[in-house]
Amino acid sequence: MGNIDIILIALVAVFLVLRLRSVLGRRTGNERPPTQDPFTPPSAPPQFPANEPRRDGGNVINMPRQPEQRPAAGGAAPVEVAAAAADGVARIRAADPSFDGAGFGSGARGAFEMIVGAFAKGDVGTLRTLLDGPTFISFESAIRERESRRQTLETNLIGFLSSDIVDARMDGSRALVTVRFVTEQINVTRDADGLAVDGNPNTVERVTDLWTFARDTRSDDPNWLLVRTASE
Repeated sequence: MGNIDIILIALVAVFLVLRLRSVLGRRTGNERPPTQDPFTPPSAPPQFPANEPRRDGGNVINMPRQPEQRPAAGGAAPVEVAAAAADGVARIRAADPSFDGAGFGSGARGAFEMIVGAFAKGDVGTLRTLLDGPTFISFESAIRERESRRQTLETNLIGFLSSDIVDARMDGSRALVTVRFVTEQINVTRDADGLAVDGNPNTVERVTDLWTFARDTRSDDPNWLLVRTASE
């Protein structure tokens, strides 16, 4: 290749670089980001049809929805304090200023999920940390009886319809709060061969439970324990 050809190629390269810079511009690192109204929610991510590969290399699988869009366990309605429990809540707050009805109700929902799940799995270790002595013995006895029959329990907590404080009182330094949980669940008991002996895996049941939690307000331990269960 001659010197003239090399010079021509170099000139073409310089011309292309200059054209690109004129079209694209140069970033100095000091450009201000585009202004966004803080009251405007961020744009939703692009939607893709189920199982269709995305252009960015990812893959989206649309998850099935629960029937009738039932509320998820974590998205339940706010906790309400019944009028009959208002005086008791005030007495508990006087003994423990950190007590908050809404915060307690949220924690009670979490405890409900954990206890129901642990009971179905036969997880006595978890139950021991969430129940008082007599209640734990009752739950453990039911689990052992189920195991002796070689049965298993499947529980699917669809969601909370409500979880309201219906009773609250002080017994000496001991605070007791009763929560009325209304939930939708699927419960199935199966035998050793996997056959359903109680419940229906295709049926959603509405279950109402009254659970009472207790805590010694003079104790440094902030945890509440389940001390009584009942059903409506």
